[in-house]
Amino acid sequence: MFEWLTQLVSWLHDFIKVVPIYVAAPAMIVIGALDSSLLSLPEINDYLVVARCYSDPKSVFYFPLFAATGSVLGCLILYTIMRRGGQAVMRRRFSAENIAKVERAYARFGFLALAVPALLPPPMPFKIFVATAGALEYPRWRFILTVMIARSLRYVVEGTLAVFYGEQVLVFMRENGLYILSGVGALLVVGAGGYVLFKHIRTPRRTAVEIAEAEAKTDGRAAD
Repeated sequence: MFEWLTQLVSWLHDFIKVVPIYVAAPAMIVIGALDSSLLSLPEINDYLVVARCYSDPKSVFYFPLFAATGSVLGCLILYTIMRRGGQAVMRRRFSAENIAKVERAYARFGFLALAVPALLPPPMPFKIFVATAGALEYPRWRFILTVMIARSLRYVVEGTLAVFYGEQVLVFMRENGLYILSGVGALLVVGAGGYVLFKHIRTPRRTAVEIAEAEAKTDGRAAD
């Protein structure tokens, strides 16, 4: 039934590996945009990034960015559709239970609810987070920046691993997805905790300085 899809993916794999970069780059952007918006070809971006970087190791410094750009464009299309159609469109595509879970994630974790799924490899679902961001009218430029940074990091890591370990890297990432999720989650928690602590430490200092300045001004006016 899906033999044509298998043949298409195999053809894209061979195509991306051998064509010049001025052909591979726009092709990767188009493929990434289609996959992240209208189509659903699980792992196709990851698969092609790994294939290209393995066959041309120096491309690891720039090729993942084309995949990330395509992914951002595709996500932006889905985001815009959902932003205009709102909850009605989203509820026709996703279950109410899953929507509620994602909405709670946004309410609790903010931009991390978008960044973490964008960063993690398949089979982590992502389109529902994009759709929810649109329906909730998440700030557009913050959305674009978050997805671009997270996807770029993901594809660069995959491409780098492919250079050293070959195309089997995707199998490794699928089999160890839980460990990757735990590691990324731990890093994000530590980072968020550090940020909150930093703000907590700095805020009283700023307040003390402001109080001192206000008292100095008051004393100055009294002296006058």
